[in-house]
Amino acid sequence: MKQTREDVRNVAIIAHVDHGKTTLVDELLKQSGVFRENQEVAERVMDSNAIERERGITILSKNTAVTYKGTKINIIDTPGHADFGGEVERVLKMVNGVILVVDAFEGPMPQTKFVLKKALELDLSVIVCINKIDRPEARPEDVEEEVLELFMDLDANDSQLDSPFVYASAKNGSATTNLTVKNKDMTPLFETIIDHIPAPEGDPDAGTQVLISTIDYNEYVGRIGVGKVDNGSVKVNQEVVIVNHHDPDVKKKVKISKLYEFDGLNKVEVKEAQIGSIVAISGISDISIGDTLCAPENPVPIPFQKISEPTISMDFIVNDSPLAGQEGKYVTSRHIRDRLFRELNTDVSLRVEETDTTEAYKVSGRGELHLSVLIENMRREGYEFAVSKAEVIYKHDEKGKLLEPMEEVLVDVPEEFTGVVIEKLSIRKAELKSMNPIAGGYTRLEFSMPSRGLIGYRGDFLTDTKGNGIMNTQFEGYAPYKGDISFRKQGSLIAFEAGEAITYGLFNAQERGTLFIGPGEKVYPGMVVGQSGKPEDIEVNVCKTKHLTNTRSSSADEALRLTPKKVMSLEQALDFIDTDELLEVTPESLRIRKKILDPTLRKRAAMAGRK
Repeated sequence: MKQTREDVRNVAIIAHVDHGKTTLVDELLKQSGVFRENQEVAERVMDSNAIERERGITILSKNTAVTYKGTKINIIDTPGHADFGGEVERVLKMVNGVILVVDAFEGPMPQTKFVLKKALELDLSVIVCINKIDRPEARPEDVEEEVLELFMDLDANDSQLDSPFVYASAKNGSATTNLTVKNKDMTPLFETIIDHIPAPEGDPDAGTQVLISTIDYNEYVGRIGVGKVDNGSVKVNQEVVIVNHHDPDVKKKVKISKLYEFDGLNKVEVKEAQIGSIVAISGISDISIGDTLCAPENPVPIPFQKISEPTISMDFIVNDSPLAGQEGKYVTSRHIRDRLFRELNTDVSLRVEETDTTEAYKVSGRGELHLSVLIENMRREGYEFAVSKAEVIYKHDEKGKLLEPMEEVLVDVPEEFTGVVIEKLSIRKAELKSMNPIAGGYTRLEFSMPSRGLIGYRGDFLTDTKGNGIMNTQFEGYAPYKGDISFRKQGSLIAFEAGEAITYGLFNAQERGTLFIGPGEKVYPGMVVGQSGKPEDIEVNVCKTKHLTNTRSSSADEALRLTPKKVMSLEQALDFIDTDELLEVTPESLRIRKKILDPTLRKRAAMAGRK
């Protein structure tokens, strides 16, 4: 018989990127007494990965738990970026309700819509937390109206439309249910969670059923499955059967060797867990997301939505440039293969395929950000490799018609930049859906456009809007091919001899375009050293020295003024490379190069391609 477990609440924090989810979790942890009085606590303690901390984004969902007045609240902090939407979809299966965090100035954004839609589809209870009410330009009442409109747009039922609103300043650690009443702590939010999020239900006397919703990975114990006990209980040393809703062939007997529950930021070993508990299970080597652990006498899998398909792919290739192997620790194809396949342990939205050569692997993901985070992680771990330009994954319909992935793009820009944004995006086959003024002299533009039109656009967008624009994208589905897009208007400056770049050579080369390198940097033939001012590629000699003459002029060399080189981030370099180029990635350097380094062979290939 089904029973509710009143001493537990399972809740996920969902929001658009940068609306303050992780900071909110920090405060809930602090105020529930997880940390000692005088303990030093890092800001955004949940973002444990170095890239998450630098970029201020959450990539992997994190589990934590706090206790409030005797009730254990399991909290899952989810990513806000569309590229990590696969993470959000899965963790919602573990919870009975969500806290939807919305910025008191920005209001609902594309990702707010995406995560809320998923929560409403699963019929989860919602608490709306309007955060950052301490911002000078905050407009909480207007944002509340916009959130209610969003609920209506998403066909929320009556009980969902009655969701409670809490107003918070996560930064100041305060929350209130009434804007006229100031409060010093998070108590109103804790109380709303206890009152409004349903307690988990299940049959404690039925056979064990645990759906694995996320996977953690640890060098020492291997894969750790995280999921909720839906029915029965689960014990250490218990024999269970693994089954899977989408794969009826999976049926395997395993033994649970270690069982953990979450407490604050730690995993605590337990002997047994009851219905409603969120547990971590180690000791099962090939446990996967979507697996259900069941009692052997009644192996019934729990339904689980399929993980979203990747829309973009790039090749990860063994670095074969003349400078290969000088800066990386892991450089062979076996190193790269092992690392990519290890990533599949925790990232279910990723696909890794072998190609017809052992030197390259095709890696597909949810977007450029998804793949660039993997590249950045690998280079920090000491890997050296090359990657090709990102390409979208096409499909065909039943009639053989070519389909391509489409994105919903929402752009907030100061009024004076709307013209240039619309112009640039329409060249990339974007269709303007709506254009509305919003607070602060900004205009909100909504487009529908092909995913491939966005590749390489972010850098232009920041330049065109002088860094004041905000662009958000959301996968919309597949649609018929929209026609060819001409991308880069400028060619590359290519080095044609090996050596070190010299001021004199660079001074002559900079008249041809923008340089990416400075004096003393190593170059090789076929390496891209800058962006040409013309549409075609130009070969330059940056190692050229000045011919010696017998007349000396002390002022002549001093007059060689170099324009500062353009330093590109990983994303900008990935955006810049063309289809005939690669990005060489090492722990210390990012170098752009032609796929074919030899100039004669390169020209032949280009001519063959034109035929």
